[in-house]
Amino acid sequence: MSVPHFRSSDASASSPITFQILQQKKQAGHPIVALTAYDYATARLVDEAGVDLILVGDSLAQVVLGYDSTLPVTVDEMLHHTRAVRRAVRRALVAADMPWGSYHLTVEDALANAVRFIKEAGAQAVKIEGGVARAELVERLTAAEIPVIGHLGLTPQSIHRMGGYKVQGKTPAAIGALLHDAHTLEAAGAAALVLEGMPRETAARITAEVGIPTIGIGAGPDCDGQILVFHDLVNLSFSPPAKFVRRYGDAAALFRSAVETYRRDVEARAFPADAESYHLSSEVAASLADPEN
Repeated sequence: MSVPHFRSSDASASSPITFQILQQKKQAGHPIVALTAYDYATARLVDEAGVDLILVGDSLAQVVLGYDSTLPVTVDEMLHHTRAVRRAVRRALVAADMPWGSYHLTVEDALANAVRFIKEAGAQAVKIEGGVARAELVERLTAAEIPVIGHLGLTPQSIHRMGGYKVQGKTPAAIGALLHDAHTLEAAGAAALVLEGMPRETAARITAEVGIPTIGIGAGPDCDGQILVFHDLVNLSFSPPAKFVRRYGDAAALFRSAVETYRRDVEARAFPADAESYHLSSEVAASLADPEN
């Protein structure tokens, strides 16, 4: 099988990303670049920057909607944001998180909800959390032509069971369970796996043993790719960053400075200036100045 030469510099001219391309990147050892996005503007910037995979993550519950966790976000809210992202994207593969409660009751309910993400919102894949317990669902979704990204390790939708956001896969037994989960999801048809909040060594072993791409977040550099929350990347999350977050910009400072400067200009009547104002034509202005009119 021939493997293409991937160059980030010609990302904007590349063909749309597919799971087949992500698979080729794994085989070629070329890192997969993933990032979250939740609206048209940021999705367009992320796509134009050459990111391979955009996830409309249920993290929007916290960074966009202001909830305390991912649990309250609804299917309709996720669909709303996925549609906005899909309208912006030309190259990246767009996946959507299925929120808590949308796939936890019956397989039939889960399938119906997943269909909405593909049909109504334009997502090209859905992401679900959990291991062996999700194998039947992954099989059904895959049979329905819906690509599935699995999510193992620290699964935020399980914070109550886990007792908080805690690193997973630190003991031999826990590592064995995660490996079993990964192999089971792969066998069920998962197209890729997100590995979150686990020791680097654990993620490296999973990545080496499975044939599908792994995308790490807080799982070390040995995964096939990496993902971060957009708002963490640019300092818009208004909370202390996790250990694995690297901030590449300070949008909060930029936006705050711009708004404060705007406020000062309005208060000083420095905005809008005459050049930023519309004017009557000279004829109309003259007629208004004539007291007989």
